Amino acid sequence: MKKDKFKTDVIFRIWNNKKFAGDHILALFPHEVCDFNGNVTSYIHIGQHGGANYNHCVNASKLAKESEYKDLFEELESIGYNLNVIKKQNYDKYLKSYKEARR
Repeated sequence: MKKDKFKTDVIFRIWNNKKFAGDHILALFPHEVCDFNGNVTSYIHIGQHGGANYNHCVNASKLAKESEYKDLFEELESIGYNLNVIKKQNYDKYLKSYKEARR
């Protein structure tokens, strides 16, 4: 698939309790608000795209190491994402996206 020219911010997290989710690596797109509630877009191997409460996910997980998220990173790039891996949400970018979603 053709790679997107736009760089998409992504945070890779690993669930603290692996029983919490069948696939324990989560990609959060912290500046892509997906609904009127302010949830952000997320992605896992099984289930793929969905909405996620950013604060809940951060509180229930820890930052994933590159070796842990490598497969998910490659999967996302194979479907066209041009990823910029970050460690935390920029709240100003989030608010801009939130305002756009509420229009």
